[in-house]
Amino acid sequence: MSGNEQKYIQEAFDSNWIAPLGANVDAFEKEIATYVGASDAIAVSSGTAAIHLALSLLGVSRGDQVFCSTLTFVASANPILYLGAEPVFIDSEPDTWNMSPQALERALGDAAREQRLPKAVIVVHLYGQSAKMDEILTLCNRYEVPVIEDSAESLGSTYKGKASGTLGKFGIYSFNGNKIITTSGGGMLVSNDLQAIQQARFLATQARDQAHHYQHSQLGYNYRMSNILAGVGRAQLEVLNERIASRRKVFDTYLLEFSTLQEVEFMPELLNTMSNRWLTALTINDHSLSTSSEILEVMRQRNIEARPVWKPLHLQPLYNRAKYYPHKEKDHVAERLFRSGICLPSGSNLLENDQLYIIDCFKKALRMKEPVREMV
Repeated sequence: MSGNEQKYIQEAFDSNWIAPLGANVDAFEKEIATYVGASDAIAVSSGTAAIHLALSLLGVSRGDQVFCSTLTFVASANPILYLGAEPVFIDSEPDTWNMSPQALERALGDAAREQRLPKAVIVVHLYGQSAKMDEILTLCNRYEVPVIEDSAESLGSTYKGKASGTLGKFGIYSFNGNKIITTSGGGMLVSNDLQAIQQARFLATQARDQAHHYQHSQLGYNYRMSNILAGVGRAQLEVLNERIASRRKVFDTYLLEFSTLQEVEFMPELLNTMSNRWLTALTINDHSLSTSSEILEVMRQRNIEARPVWKPLHLQPLYNRAKYYPHKEKDHVAERLFRSGICLPSGSNLLENDQLYIIDCFKKALRMKEPVREMV
């Protein structure tokens, strides 16, 4: 917490606005929209809810196709199933670890020939790094397919001077407890389409018609954020730039300390982009050394919570029958990243001594040499 959350929470209590309405909700939406440069925003209960709303606004329904990045958390794709649609997964590419324009081009070409273009493309900005949006938007505009940016991990990141989440038709952010700023649970849907955001507000409040009695003409959802949690979000947003600076400093320290390890490669930062470095991610590219799973186990034993890279969705039991397009015919980038990738502790409040301990443990686990020095 930043230390200022209690001020906004107290305002909610003092005004007796506890429900999903109130000054904090209105202000948080305006403040996020202003920060990222979007025309409007709606605060909701989760990033997943924001994706669900975006797909609903685009008319996705049973039997439709939606293309989605494969290297991501399952929440990016689950709303496709909520609506009865079919996901088609697109592989990553090496320069950003995000959606491959080459694979997307093949997928769109096949869909056009089958006269079954997707209702939307969900592009995920993994670990804070923006995808190749120029290439992706050019392809999607050619086929008139709207883009939803899943920016759950990339709030504060930029692509050629524009905020992550503002280049497509819709952008979504997550304020889950592990994100760069948090409301404990919550999300935001942003867009430059004011009418669409207004419709999202309607759907997110159970689609209640304007009538004196309770009347509903279409299906809605209970997705609005509470005034208390919005207050937490307002205080968190005030320190977002500090959090980004802290995360980037953590990354720079890892980069410097591992600069002599030729077998280690960090997730790239594409030219003319700025990643919030939500997580520091790297790969182990020497099969003669310890595997990523072996390193993770050694670090777990030392009470270090490192993690693997996301398991690609096309390999998940839930989705293993879905269509999938690799980066190239025999080049499955997401699968390779999953096998060799590690996410290191990257918290904004990570202490220098703790990070040095992590670095020492990682280096020795990489070669399984002498015991790691005990943490002081």
